[in-house]
Amino acid sequence: MSSIDWLAFSRALDKIQFIEKPKQVKRLSQDYYHFSPILQDLLADKQAKMIVQPKSEAEVITVVAACVQQNIPLTVRGAGTGNYGQCIPLEGGIVLDMSLMNKVDWFAPGVASVQPGVKLVDIDRVTRPSGWEIRMAPSTYRTATIGGFIGGGSGGIGSVTYGQLRDRGNLRAVRVVTMEDQPQVLELRGDEVYQVAHAYGTNGIITELEIPLAPAYAWAEVIVTFDDFMQAARFGQALGDADGLIKKLVTVFADPIPSYFAAFQDVIPSQSHCAFLMVSEESIAPLQELVREFQGSIVYEKSAEEASRGVAIYEYTWNHTTLHARAIDPNITYLQTLFPGDHDLNLVEHMYRHFGDEVMMHLEFMRVGGRATPAALQLLRYSTPERLQAIIQYHESQGAIIFNPHTYLLEDGGMKQVDVAQLRFKEKVDPYGLMNPGKMRAWQERWAEG
Repeated sequence: MSSIDWLAFSRALDKIQFIEKPKQVKRLSQDYYHFSPILQDLLADKQAKMIVQPKSEAEVITVVAACVQQNIPLTVRGAGTGNYGQCIPLEGGIVLDMSLMNKVDWFAPGVASVQPGVKLVDIDRVTRPSGWEIRMAPSTYRTATIGGFIGGGSGGIGSVTYGQLRDRGNLRAVRVVTMEDQPQVLELRGDEVYQVAHAYGTNGIITELEIPLAPAYAWAEVIVTFDDFMQAARFGQALGDADGLIKKLVTVFADPIPSYFAAFQDVIPSQSHCAFLMVSEESIAPLQELVREFQGSIVYEKSAEEASRGVAIYEYTWNHTTLHARAIDPNITYLQTLFPGDHDLNLVEHMYRHFGDEVMMHLEFMRVGGRATPAALQLLRYSTPERLQAIIQYHESQGAIIFNPHTYLLEDGGMKQVDVAQLRFKEKVDPYGLMNPGKMRAWQERWAEG
């Protein structure tokens, strides 16, 4: 980095907004990596030299050209709500903060064209009055940006109906700026979008996205309690499989997880297992029948109008569950697990009984291969790195798939295999390896082998 002429770089930015104040640079170089005790040690001292905040695609191109000229690493940032260090600059350089590119350019029935820095909640504010909304969102819906979600996310609220971001049809098109001597703007459509989706910004800077929309429903919020965890889990599976009930969220918590939710202490009886649900208002009556079938008790119910004010139950699900638990006990961390083909929940039950309170069961039902499937973001009482690894290995030995949240490497946190299409695209659009360096294992191995 000593050879970089930062004064010349800042002059090349012309009138593009940038930040050099150390406290702001530190804050904008971080995300929620501290959820992981492993990542805490690895990433605590990583930060950029400068934060650059473009307002247009043309400004992005100017920044990229200046970075290439000076050989400056560039790491793209949305709102920094990720948990794996996706937007943390391992090799310094600049963070390209996309939050000022925050417009919904246009929308029509079923589709919207948006800039990467627009918040998910703001997309819905524009589209919902016309009867449309985004298909899925993380629990950080109020603060996350669409570019960050596409670049680093995988699913969320809405996935019980629409699957995961990587499923064909959940992203229509992207515009991408390359990091070459002469930066180009490429438009990717159809399956080509997955060359850059969920790639942590390692192989393209997204400047525009075309996303599908879903019909907007009046979403009611419901909490159901159960005396037995497996009864709660089977209820969740049945609701996920109930095609006639319109739902957006099916979350199941084992006791003692609800005890970490201060907002619901007067609602959820102690030592209860429970389900947090978002269903369409017209689905409430058949939902009540399903609850009775599984001997549950509805302890909380809000209409869509009531749910639009105050506490939102989705902010206690997905990764927010870990956030609330860590506020009470900072020694808690988490796993991310898929139980493929486990529609009888035998593997879920085995893990629940095998680990007990050491790995507290938290299920999120999502649509995988056309059927509701249990995934988990279990809360884990952390002791040592060795014990954490042993827990991960045991899950994998029994047929569960772990999406490891304790690594910043793109492949190791996901399917554990190289995405050749993403690697080939990076070779084409980032020949100097300046985009978010250190995060794509395939790129590092390519050079090591060479």
